[in-house]
Amino acid sequence: MADSTTGELKKISKISSWTTVIVAGLALFSDGYNAQIIGYMNPLFAVLYPKGFSKNIKTRLSNSYLIGEIFGMLTFGYVIDKIGRRTGIVFATLFLVLGVILATAAHGSTELGMFWMMIVARGIAGFGAGGEYPTCATGSTEAADESQYVRKRRGFLVAMSTDFAIDLGFVGAGIVALIVIAAYHDRIGNGVWRICFGLGFVLPIVLFFFRMRMIESTQYRKHAMKRRIPYMLVLKRYWKPMLGTSLAWFMYDFVTYPFGIFSSTIISQLNPNDNLIQNIGYGTVVNCFYLPGCIVGGLLMDLIGRKQTMTLGFACWAVLGFILGGALGPIQTIFPLFVVLYGIFNAFGEMGPGVATFLCGAESFPTPVRGHFLGLAAAVGKAGAAIGTQLFTPIQDSFSGEEKGVQGVFLIGAAFAAVGGIIAWTLIPDRERDLEGEDARFRAYLVEHGHSAEFGDSLEKELKTTTFKA
Repeated sequence: MADSTTGELKKISKISSWTTVIVAGLALFSDGYNAQIIGYMNPLFAVLYPKGFSKNIKTRLSNSYLIGEIFGMLTFGYVIDKIGRRTGIVFATLFLVLGVILATAAHGSTELGMFWMMIVARGIAGFGAGGEYPTCATGSTEAADESQYVRKRRGFLVAMSTDFAIDLGFVGAGIVALIVIAAYHDRIGNGVWRICFGLGFVLPIVLFFFRMRMIESTQYRKHAMKRRIPYMLVLKRYWKPMLGTSLAWFMYDFVTYPFGIFSSTIISQLNPNDNLIQNIGYGTVVNCFYLPGCIVGGLLMDLIGRKQTMTLGFACWAVLGFILGGALGPIQTIFPLFVVLYGIFNAFGEMGPGVATFLCGAESFPTPVRGHFLGLAAAVGKAGAAIGTQLFTPIQDSFSGEEKGVQGVFLIGAAFAAVGGIIAWTLIPDRERDLEGEDARFRAYLVEHGHSAEFGDSLEKELKTTTFKA
């Protein structure tokens, strides 16, 4: 009977771990869609609401989601370590759905009032989406540690279920925008942006029912510390990787988010035809280059290592950024060449820091505080995204012309990428592939410093709170 029960519990853990990876990917796809759709709607808002849609409103619409994400990452990074991964996932989904519904229904007595309701609503959605980052990244990393077979391929699996999924959401947002506009026979109306926004809550609602069936990872059940975490001891041991993962994520997001969100804007400034449909289409094509970058980066992480892949990606990103910034004049005379090089520029960012930030943030720390530190690193990264997005338009406007402005942001982005490469190489540790190793060393470290704690969680007890059936 005992053997039968043990076998059943192992089967449940295996099924739930695969479900965790798949659901994490779909959830972050949804987050990518909701983050990027605003970038494709910006040109449309400029046509529909010329009085209310100023440059400040455009920036705030993009930034409200990012700022919401920052608070969500910090909050849920703490929650998933102290209460549980599954609890954090459920509440993050609820906040995301609420925010998307409110943004879709945004109204006001004036155009400005409508935009402010939209800004607040996207902040709520961002809070939920921010919670997805630590919950999905820790969940997929721990789920990909259940056996030696998946552990060897964890770099690729985590890359696909995190950064690739987010970028696929970026691409999906452009495709949906083009389909909805085509359904309106290229006539721009309120219904276009409301439908595009509203579609963002369909997938989270569907995933909610799967998430209610999930259970915690084996690693979390073994090593969770729900009480008496000695934070001073933790900081003393992990301050260096904390600094490295946080600053590397900051440099990555500072560059990649503005270039992703404003891709249609950059295209419109250099596109000789300056057509709305063309600008959204070209922006989507540019974002498609993210995907092969993620695939290559996922494979490289398993071949050469996590920090090595991150450093290589930062270096390639910086080199191409300097080339685009320095030779933009002759490059833009052949517009398709510029689009391709812009796409490769984005691909290099995903090939290195894009895929590696999630895994380095998860593997650099032990299970009891993995959510804390990954949430902190992701929040610092999103602060970089918010700052970069806020400064992107003013930096462009500070130059004498649109071409000079685009040239300037590429050169500045390349410089930040170069600094990111140095940070990744010097501050991020090389960890073994087995998560158990660092967990064992952390326990020994606590004992050595006289700290005793309760570790672990019960699977049998947890199964009473879930609808999971093997």
